[in-house]
Amino acid sequence: MWELVKAGGILMLPIVICSIVALVIVIERGRKLGFSKVAPSQLREQLIAQLCGKDGLTRNQLLSVKEHSPLGDILATGLLYRKYGVDSMTMHMQNRASVQIANLEKNINMLGTIGAVAPLLGLLGTVLGIISSFLAITNGAMQDPTMLAAGVSQALITTAAGMFVAIPALMAYRFYQRRIVDINAKFETEAGLLIQEMYDYQLMNTDVDDKDKKNAKNSD
Repeated sequence: MWELVKAGGILMLPIVICSIVALVIVIERGRKLGFSKVAPSQLREQLIAQLCGKDGLTRNQLLSVKEHSPLGDILATGLLYRKYGVDSMTMHMQNRASVQIANLEKNINMLGTIGAVAPLLGLLGTVLGIISSFLAITNGAMQDPTMLAAGVSQALITTAAGMFVAIPALMAYRFYQRRIVDINAKFETEAGLLIQEMYDYQLMNTDVDDKDKKNAKNSD
């Protein structure tokens, strides 16, 4: 492997760096964008069930939900502001959803950049290799066969290396873009269902602060 990198010339260095960066991003985003971590199943149902229960949901409990997942952050934020009406609740959930989507998109554009730049680096290496090969020929006669072979080798290796890095990077970029779209749709669906169920169960007028005061009074 090291011999191939050396034979590819100086442009193999940025190509190798691109491959390492792409691999790190793919692994890191793969761990962050799992549906079980981003949008835990049954979360909305659990929140509604607790609201319908005797003790309800306190502010501290909602703040804890906010910290555990992006979907929890969105839904808990809406519940914290429900006493101000559905418009305020919706606006705050939309704001938190925008923040969470921005966090989930972190570094994904870098994959697209690597997918676009890596083939260009390979193409540049190809051009430099061909130039090196022509330098081995003077007045129609081959002056240095070794230089000719090295130039051709550099051209082929850098082209292959650039494509080898670009193809997986672009595939991962498209995959994560699609995953973000699906997650955003999930956020919108869950937020809409939360508001609908709040009306169905007549929970819109329930104030978190009132629950906190009631629980504090019972504990005394």
